[in-house]
Amino acid sequence: MIITPRDQSHGYPHHTKIILLKKLEIMRSIFILLAFVTSSLSAQDLPVKLTSNEAIAAALSNNRSLKIASLDEKTADARYKQTQAIYLPSVGMSYSAMSTNNPLNAFGFKLQQKSIGAADFDPARLDHPNGTPDFMTSFDVRQPLLNMDLAYQRKGAYLEKEAYRLKGQRTREEIVFETRKAYMQLQMAYRAQKVMEDALETARALHKYTGDRVDQGMLSKADALNIQVQVRTTETRLAEAMSRIKNASDYLGFLMGRTPGTIYTVDSAYAIDSAASADTTAMTPGSTLPEDRADLSAMRKTIDASDRMIRSSKMSALPRLNAFGSYQLNDSRMLGFGAGGYLAGIRLSWDIFKGNSIRNRTATLQLEKDRLSEQYAQYKEQSQMELNTTLRKLGDAEFSIGRQQAAVAAAEESYRILKDRYEQGLSGSTDILLAQTQLAQQRLALAQAFFDRDVTLAYIDFLTSSGK
Repeated sequence: MIITPRDQSHGYPHHTKIILLKKLEIMRSIFILLAFVTSSLSAQDLPVKLTSNEAIAAALSNNRSLKIASLDEKTADARYKQTQAIYLPSVGMSYSAMSTNNPLNAFGFKLQQKSIGAADFDPARLDHPNGTPDFMTSFDVRQPLLNMDLAYQRKGAYLEKEAYRLKGQRTREEIVFETRKAYMQLQMAYRAQKVMEDALETARALHKYTGDRVDQGMLSKADALNIQVQVRTTETRLAEAMSRIKNASDYLGFLMGRTPGTIYTVDSAYAIDSAASADTTAMTPGSTLPEDRADLSAMRKTIDASDRMIRSSKMSALPRLNAFGSYQLNDSRMLGFGAGGYLAGIRLSWDIFKGNSIRNRTATLQLEKDRLSEQYAQYKEQSQMELNTTLRKLGDAEFSIGRQQAAVAAAEESYRILKDRYEQGLSGSTDILLAQTQLAQQRLALAQAFFDRDVTLAYIDFLTSSGK
């Protein structure tokens, strides 16, 4: 039998003490790691305070749809700048190295090199020249003077640039509306969470009250079970409301160009009690759209640009006037610049007949313009109908708010009466549970009515926004 020495202070063997210390050190490391992970997760889930103006400003700065619209504007501007070529000269340079024994070209090379001698007129040499080299450096200039078809193309490109600018402006207005709507959806989600939290608090208090009465033999266990089911149902709805907050935060973050996963808190809960009533006396069905709305103006610019392209097609049948010039340096040696000469002139050209291509192209462009005009008329009528529908929806929302306010007051009074009767034993658990469910539903419906009213107002502002 082997006797192991023990630690005097604890009574354990020495090696056992070492093992215990190692286990404690491992457990300490695990606790530190768990604390770090928990703190990291808590930091990720920490809500971020966000106001409506901050959300709109972030969306206008980082939204990808706006970046795409900005690129479209820049592309249209670049296409317009390309048309500056109808006024500016084009300059080119070329260097050629050639050799020939063709009689005509060989004599011409020597003429250009200014190296003709008496021996070059010998008939035998003229008819059978040796290989004659020529190294030519040429500078060419082309200057447009009068090209009516290109002038109208430039006007059309300018109108197209303006159309894309207006489309970009309309996209910005749309992003502002979508951000406002998303922010209201987040407010609505927080309001729904508050309603469910109040309902859960009431249900738990009622469950505790019923449980105490069951223990005293004053109520049956079935009543407690019914209310327990109500508590579980309300907890589920509260969890769904919290998920809607996360979903609304993700969509709002998407509009702002941020990565998903961040939960945002609104500047104030969706306070339906303090929400101001809308002044809709000036907004009645039949109101007309503003003619200078950005998208409508963009469509008109596109139609005008199409008209300029039709005129450009017609003008291509007219004569064109352009100037040209060149300066050449010729030598029989590589990198030699012995002889120089220039050529300058004005060219008047006219395509008298091009197989009816101009006529058919003009007819095609005219049909495209007619199609754009019909699309514009249809879009305008559809937008007017949408405005009328939205204005009527605003009236319905205002009416619904008044009705829901009365319904909430009635549901609150009904619940109060049934709660008193239940505590006095004059009504069953089923009645009070129905009253509580009805009260929560009416509060949610009232919040929804205010949400519909505010979103409708924002949409009317979007439909009637001016392009100025």
